[in-house]
Amino acid sequence: MNTKPYDITALTVIIIGAINWGLIGFFQFDLIAVLFGGMSSLISRIIYGLVGLCGLYALTIYSRIDENRLIEHQN
Repeated sequence: MNTKPYDITALTVIIIGAINWGLIGFFQFDLIAVLFGGMSSLISRIIYGLVGLCGLYALTIYSRIDENRLIEHQN
């Protein structure tokens, strides 16, 4: 699979978001809100939005995986 810088960045942000959701689910502790001034602060909202956008971008990885499998089977 041809890894792009966007893929690595998106994966990193998604992992941060997943860890934050895990903390919320298990301990009712929102690390992003604590670090950046609450859930309603502008910085926190930007980070939450970036996590969501990266999640949407990650959906495109599925199509590239299928394309790479097709190419591998043809060779």
